[in-house]
Amino acid sequence: MSGSSPVAYAIKDSVAVIRIHNPPVNALSAAVRAGLVEAIGRAEADPDVAGIVITAEGRTFIAGADITEFGKPPVSPSLPEVIETFDATRKPIVAAIGGAALGGGLEVALGCHARVAAPHAKLGLPEVTLGLLPGAGGTQRLPRLIGAVAGLKIIAEGKPVSPAEAKALGLVDELADGDLLQRAKTKARALADSQLRRSRDAANLGPREAFEQEAAALGKAYPDNPSVAACIDSVRAAFDLPFEEGMVRERVHFRHLLEDPRSKALRHVFFAEREAARIPGLPDGISARLVNKAAVIRAGTMGGGIAMCFANAGIPVTVIETGEDALQRGLARVAQTYDISVKRGTLKPEQRDARLKLIEGKVGLQAAADADIIVEAVFEEMGLKKDVFGQLDRIAKPGAVLATNTSYLDVNEIAGATSRPQDVVGMHFFSPANVMRLLEVVRGDKTAPDTLATAVQIAPKLGKVPVAVGVCYGFVGNRMLAARGKQVERLLLEGALPQDIDAAITGFGFRMGPCAMGDLAGLDIGWRIRKATGARAPVADALCEAGRLGQKTGKGCYLYAEGDRTPHPDPEVTSLIERIAAEHGITRRAIGADEIVERLIYPMVNEGARILEEGIAARPGDIDVVWLNGYGWPAWRGGPMFYADQVGLGRIAMRLEEVAAKTGEDSLRPSRLLRRLAAERRGFTSPVIEKSSVGERPLGFRDALKPQETRS
Repeated sequence: MSGSSPVAYAIKDSVAVIRIHNPPVNALSAAVRAGLVEAIGRAEADPDVAGIVITAEGRTFIAGADITEFGKPPVSPSLPEVIETFDATRKPIVAAIGGAALGGGLEVALGCHARVAAPHAKLGLPEVTLGLLPGAGGTQRLPRLIGAVAGLKIIAEGKPVSPAEAKALGLVDELADGDLLQRAKTKARALADSQLRRSRDAANLGPREAFEQEAAALGKAYPDNPSVAACIDSVRAAFDLPFEEGMVRERVHFRHLLEDPRSKALRHVFFAEREAARIPGLPDGISARLVNKAAVIRAGTMGGGIAMCFANAGIPVTVIETGEDALQRGLARVAQTYDISVKRGTLKPEQRDARLKLIEGKVGLQAAADADIIVEAVFEEMGLKKDVFGQLDRIAKPGAVLATNTSYLDVNEIAGATSRPQDVVGMHFFSPANVMRLLEVVRGDKTAPDTLATAVQIAPKLGKVPVAVGVCYGFVGNRMLAARGKQVERLLLEGALPQDIDAAITGFGFRMGPCAMGDLAGLDIGWRIRKATGARAPVADALCEAGRLGQKTGKGCYLYAEGDRTPHPDPEVTSLIERIAAEHGITRRAIGADEIVERLIYPMVNEGARILEEGIAARPGDIDVVWLNGYGWPAWRGGPMFYADQVGLGRIAMRLEEVAAKTGEDSLRPSRLLRRLAAERRGFTSPVIEKSSVGERPLGFRDALKPQETRS
């Protein structure tokens, strides 16, 4: 092989060692695929080679396809063609899996005659998360090798398995605690003297009835993911068709999924999450501050959940309260949450014990003095937060990151309570904090680059997807949620009932509608905020004034039986809404589901456009990531901004104008950016290009709104 090839070839102890080196994750680029075919052919032709080992440099075996090739014309050899050369080889091929073997990487391993894995490796077929399915034989080889039930579960859920699990399933032949390469070479030489066993020829599918039961359960669990249905049908083909015809079925599904709008949405989600971690404006080479110890102010539901995130990441954390009773209640709640995970089987008892040891409870802010990062999680009241930060300013060590877990409030004003605003950043966790994946990282005017980098880079360790946002009331997610909430009120007055609104939104793909969600969270939360800001929501306010605060009082938008969280429509709510509508001079009418969806989603899109105009979010994809991970937006719809592009910005702008004219709500009129993109027949994900004397460059959304005559 040439020195520039990402695939190296060497003969050691009569074994051809084919080593992939394509950092950072050894993706299966065209050069890697060609190198593998060349190396296999070279080994096959060499009489001194008894066997072949495929291995890789670094901590990854092969992490899958090269994502830079997505959407481009295919380059030969394709991955199925590469693996066909494995099948045709008369010499044994062993995969030495020293790290992640994912997607196409696992399909390469499945094409080998045996697999040896290191203890820290992981194996999986995560294509389903991209709206695809394994396209190089994964749906045909894996079920034949380990059984259709186990194979389908791995394929359709997209979750990797450990080497020990893989060994138990028969996916891995041997585990190597010591020298992985030596173990793999020994295995290759041993296979040279035996009949080769190809995974395509295995006959371990198991009972058809058990497969169909698993298929039905997975189909029910993921009804809106087109790739799950395709995975089921492809694995079913392993029962019904010869291997070659099953491969054809798999490729047909793969090509169909490439064009399926829901699959495109899932791929958009994947790339948007990757891009969200790249923060515009951060200087090159900026380093995050070291975080060896954390502190969380308050042991309530939110504070306890945040503390669990640090403990789960192996970071010692001190939970701080104002009194011993509140502290003990909070620590007990944390322990109970871990106990539930143990009972469910998602956490081992020893893991629970190790995490609990990392959580220490203390009374008094002085306990935060040695923390590298301090997350404040007190009530959402500006005066209280400023008081806490003023005290932390005197207590915290120099260089400590001071983070506020505020949902709405001005991070700049909070930072102003300290003499070190450069150390202050917003870290908006979502409830329950130990479960929800989103972390809005709020960048204040004076937040230092390394403070921001610390919050962003620690997020994945805490199990979070970070999105950097600017300072405004409600940031990205809650600001858009408020726009939707206003329209919920308006629809209720115009003729819809809570059950109509929730049915329309769950039909759109959300797991819960806004009225049921309000009952779950507590209607008094919004009521308290409105009273503090002078805002009004006639229906919601009246419900609260009547003592209907949601599930905790047994009635809110709905009625709840004792001990039952099932929402039931309540005639009293209908009467209340009709009375308030009459008081406002509104004649109620029947409103269909399509109109409800438009009336709720389009104002969110419009608010998202304003957020982009103001630079609160850097990219449309960042807004999508917020809603996907924090608010239950259905992934197969790609996020509100992606969805808007599929609908067409022209239609959205037109409908907003119509509703604004009918209701007199000027806030519904299309934003400047929405009007501009609609007029140019662009979408949010279409780059806005400026031609200048130095060539073409993509413009930021605020730049795109500059008058045309100011451009070169």
